Amino acid sequence: MSFTRPGRLGPLELRNRVVKCGTNEGMSRDGLMTDRLLAWHREFAVGGVAMTTLSYCAVAPEGRTFRHQLLMRDEALPGLRRFTDAMHAEGTAAAIQLAHAGWFANPHASRAKNIGPSRTFSAYAQGFSQAMDENDLDRVERAFADAARMAVDTGFDGLEIHLGHGYLLSQFLCPWNNRRKDQYGGSLENRARYPRRVLRAVREAVGDRAAIWPKLNMDDGFGGGMTLDEGIQVARWLEADGSVDGFQLTGGHTTKTPMYLMRGDVPMGEMIANEKNWVRRLGMRLLAPSILKPYPFEEAWFLPKARRFREALRLPIMLLGGINDRTTMAGAIEEGFEFLAMGRALIRDPDLLQRMQRGELEGSRCSHCNKCVVEMERSGTRCVERVPEAAPA
Repeated sequence: MSFTRPGRLGPLELRNRVVKCGTNEGMSRDGLMTDRLLAWHREFAVGGVAMTTLSYCAVAPEGRTFRHQLLMRDEALPGLRRFTDAMHAEGTAAAIQLAHAGWFANPHASRAKNIGPSRTFSAYAQGFSQAMDENDLDRVERAFADAARMAVDTGFDGLEIHLGHGYLLSQFLCPWNNRRKDQYGGSLENRARYPRRVLRAVREAVGDRAAIWPKLNMDDGFGGGMTLDEGIQVARWLEADGSVDGFQLTGGHTTKTPMYLMRGDVPMGEMIANEKNWVRRLGMRLLAPSILKPYPFEEAWFLPKARRFREALRLPIMLLGGINDRTTMAGAIEEGFEFLAMGRALIRDPDLLQRMQRGELEGSRCSHCNKCVVEMERSGTRCVERVPEAAPA
């Protein structure tokens, strides 16, 4: 199987081509690593993936979307070292997703004012964000660089910088979010200026001690957002800058097209019932039908757009989005996509790769019900369809 061969990503030699992508786990506490979170990732490592991605790790206190979300700071370092040691013991590389939510952050969690490229009203935050000034731009750039240095010092092999889904760096790229009149707004070149600046700072902070890649939106999935042609140009600039070793391609916007990435069912009732804040719960009842538009599941739904990026770039690409079965996986590698980034398929079957190699499964048994998303905020991301299998007698 072509996807079981070793592959190279910058300075990293990976044992195969399958990467567990970042999926918000909801298992950290007080912004720190927990035994449960470590054990959750160890299942993917034992299951045979080449690399697993610890997500969403905020680089600054005001960049969090949830109260207990991982926060990069000195107190977090012992737990992060425990995590990387555990993954390495299973022969799996450890990656970390570094991010800042920008205007979409939750000020009730962070106890800080929301910031973003422009002043924007956030229904989630129940207030307006503050447009970033030069001090904010400098501070957040340093926060990304410092977080990257901390991550590498604690043993992480890969750094994923979030440039997608409507989070801060993606907000700069998105015309709907970015209405600045200075050198960071207007033209695509200006809108890309700050994300490029942050990635260069990350590269300068860690050199070639770790692989670096952006989780980059190919497009935002709505009129007024970043387009596919713009996404390709941004990728070309990042490649030319020399700040990244590859790309993980994604799409969608947290507040405009939240289900663009999560193709399949929309468990709307469960999502509304799970919201503890009554104001947001009421807002969801009123607005959810128009915001949570369903996108039917399609196998490898991002592949047609990703092919445009493959034609335009030389660096390795991690293909993401609805990759479930052996035929899709092998075909993508044969087309020239160096790695496969998988989420829900592995949450359903953490040992999918091994079972494929033994001939027990042809693909993941994920039904795309998306109830794992609901579980994230309830007690931690898990597959509701997965029943622990009895040990052999």
